[in-house]
Amino acid sequence: MAKTTSRLIALYGGTFDPIHYGHLKPVEALAKQVALHQVTIMPNNVPPHRPQPRADSQQRKTMVQIAIAGNPLFKLDDRELQRETPSYTVETLEQLRAEIGSEQPLAFIVGQDSLLNLQRWHRWETLLTLCHLLVCQRPGYSVSMDTIEEQQWLDAHQASSVEQLHTQPVGKIYLAQTPMYDISATAIRQRLEHHLPCDDLIPSAVAEFIRQHHLYS
Repeated sequence: MAKTTSRLIALYGGTFDPIHYGHLKPVEALAKQVALHQVTIMPNNVPPHRPQPRADSQQRKTMVQIAIAGNPLFKLDDRELQRETPSYTVETLEQLRAEIGSEQPLAFIVGQDSLLNLQRWHRWETLLTLCHLLVCQRPGYSVSMDTIEEQQWLDAHQASSVEQLHTQPVGKIYLAQTPMYDISATAIRQRLEHHLPCDDLIPSAVAEFIRQHHLYS
């Protein structure tokens, strides 16, 4: 595989309904581990594997913008919010590859829960031909795959060093040792429905936006 010295680009997708510290803090730790200069947060519009978001696309986009304001690590890409069709990660990665070329190192950030369910994703077997996977730990999820075949697949692609992520454009899975935050958007929405405070779970400016717009209540 061809070598390159281009800076590793990292993407982080999700519904972010709402964005919270369980999204932001592990990725900040990941960035230090693998020397990421920037992470592009990419909210999706029509998630194919979960219920539709409670907040609309513009509200979720605004909450992300508020959450990352003043943090140079993060930037926003709203291309998936422009689609009315399901937000399949592989299609977004193909679009990005057409823009940045085949030699640019590119990574997609997922949680351990997503890795365990990856083979349910649309055209999952194509993902590692388009990017690396950077995997953040999640509380309560196994570090091993469910089947021998899946574990062999993981072992065959697991990165042995951070350097591989920067010198190869695609094909590696990096299991990061990130802090685990037992925070979920579902639990936050439930707390907000019962008018319970969430200021320790989400950025204060996001909490204020939610209050002003009476979201989730």
